[in-house]
Parts: sequence; structure tokens; C-alpha cells
Amino acid sequence: MSTTTEGLEGVIVGDSSICSVSEPNGGHLLYRGYAIEDLVHAASFEEIAYLLLYGELPSLNALKQYQHKLITERSLPDTLKKVLELTPGTTHPMDVLRTACSFLGALEPETSSNGAQNIADRLLACIPSMLLYWYHFHQHGKRISTESTEETIAGYFLDLLYQHTPPDDFRQTFNVSLILYAEHEFTASTFAARITTSTQSDFYSAIVSAIGTLRGPLHGGANEAAMKLIQQFKTPDEAEKKVKEMLAQKIKIMGFGHRVYKISDPRSALIKACSKQLSTQSKDGYLYAVSERIERVMWDEKKLFPNLDFYSATAYHFCGIPTFLFTPIFVLSRVTGWSAHILEQRAHNRLIRPESHYIGPGKRKFVPVEQRKG
Repeated sequence: MSTTTEGLEGVIVGDSSICSVSEPNGGHLLYRGYAIEDLVHAASFEEIAYLLLYGELPSLNALKQYQHKLITERSLPDTLKKVLELTPGTTHPMDVLRTACSFLGALEPETSSNGAQNIADRLLACIPSMLLYWYHFHQHGKRISTESTEETIAGYFLDLLYQHTPPDDFRQTFNVSLILYAEHEFTASTFAARITTSTQSDFYSAIVSAIGTLRGPLHGGANEAAMKLIQQFKTPDEAEKKVKEMLAQKIKIMGFGHRVYKISDPRSALIKACSKQLSTQSKDGYLYAVSERIERVMWDEKKLFPNLDFYSATAYHFCGIPTFLFTPIFVLSRVTGWSAHILEQRAHNRLIRPESHYIGPGKRKFVPVEQRKG
């Protein structure tokens, strides 16, 4: 007798050597064997991207060469810039990235001379360019240059956003965030990318599938929803009262709990520390105290812990990043994990085609339309 597991929870659907997510005594996350805590405290996002895409951490010389390659891949074709200009300013930025990545695939298709590894690096380098060219054109009426000598992707994104050199603490927080969002096993968007890849479709199609999946609020939009909630309150007491009322009305509070982790998300404390540090110099730093009170209420009332998205919200906010750009930042980072999974799926490919448990009517006799009653 067949059984159904809703949402594939607890079902192992494949082997992977990229990421390990488990919870022996609280959350545990490894990228190719390296603990996330060690990587956040000592590595750059470029090192993590190299690790995920190429399998090992780079030497100093290899890292410099990789950073140089990414710098040279930031520019956008003029025709893509035109598409971004024609894309309305009211468009959801996730739709902007979905369209831009797809169009880049038409301009620079995957071929024997433009292989998957090169496309992975190209997308990693130019997704910030796509997003912020569109943003500045429609928000400020400016055609910005996407050329920059910033060595890091964290610095590059913030430099393009602000149009001036970012402060070191903002740069460091953003670097930490990119590392934390880079990979997380078979998430919905990653699995979508692997399903597309399993059909032997092209690299860009797999990335576009992943972006479309991440767009959904149950996967990628929690940090935006968390920020919109937190900003409603001026004091922790006000937040506690309102959140308790929301819970009584069975309104979902975004940014808490996780499908895999049951006790804690190991990434949450790392980004929380960044949010706390930035709050001390922010004009609305009180939002950190509001966040902490919401965290306490959620634990006391529901035994739910904050996931990565919750404190990422205030960390981004204190960096001056507009809330509607939060989810696209997820893409900017996770494209590394998606790309690694696409490469891994191709290396040991089999078409992903699960079965369903049919619950519809049994076999019925067809009746011609003129004989049907009613």
C-alpha cells in the first residue's frame, strides 16, 4: 500500500556532497564539511562561492584570480540594460531578476565554449548589476555604471546601491549575510533547479526555475514580511501586546520556525549579532529591542525560534537597504548553491519524476454530451 508524505517532509530524494543540515543538539550546518560558524568568522563570500562551485577552498592566489574574474564579469550587455529600462519600476524585483537572467541566457547561451561553470560565475558577478541598474533607473532616473574596482561582492552591491564606498561594518554584515544564505541543502528552490536540470535543460532555465520558486513568501519572502511587522512598533511592550493578539487570531508570524531545525537555526545567532552591533549606531536602533521582544514572545507562546530571515531583516534595514530588495539579495547569494547543485545533478543525472497517490474517482463510463442530464 502506497503512503503519501505531504511536502516530501523527511523524504530523502537524492545524494549530495555540497551541504549538511542536521540537528543533533540544536542546528548544525556544514558547507562541504566546514562549519558555518568558522566560515562566517574567517572567510569572504568569494571563498565560499569558490568552495561550493569548485569543491575546495581556494589558495590565496586562486582567490585573487577568482575575484578578478568576477570583477570582469560584472558588466551588462546594452540590450539587457534596455530590457531592464523597459521593465516597469512597479515590477516585483524577483520578477526583474527572473526576466533578466532568462534574457541573458538568450544573449549568452550555454554552449561548448560558454559552459556551465563560466555561466555560474557570470551570474554570480552580474546579478547585483541587473538588480541595481533597474533599481536606480526607475527609482532615481539614473543609468548607473556597473563597473567597479570593489574586490568583494558585498562591497560591490553596497557600492552600487549607495553610489559611494560603503562603511566597513555594513560591508562586513553583508558579507556574513551572503555566506549564511549561500546554501541550505534541498530547499524548494534548489530542488526546483535540480528537477529542471534533470530534464537536461540548460543552465539558465534551472536558475530561472529556482528564482520563480524562491519568489513565494513561504520560501524567500520571510525577511521582507518580518521587517514590515517589526517596523509597526515603537517599543518592545507595544510589540509584545500586538504579537500576542496576532497569535490569538492565528495570524502567521513570518521568520520563525523551520522545516529542518526543531530547536534552533544555527545561522540566526550569527546574523543577530550583526544586527545588534549595527543597532547601536542607527537612528532607529530601537527596532533591535523590538525584535528581541518578538523573539521572546514567540518562544514563550509557541516555542518557535527565529530563523535566518528574522534578524536578517533588521540587519539589512540598519545597512540602509530598501525592504523590497531583501528577497533579491537571497538570489544574489543562493545562486552559488543553486549552481553547485546544477553541476552535481548533471554529474550523476537521472530524470526526477516522483509518483502521486491518486485520490480521484474510479473508472467511469463516458457519456456523450447529448445524453448527459442537467
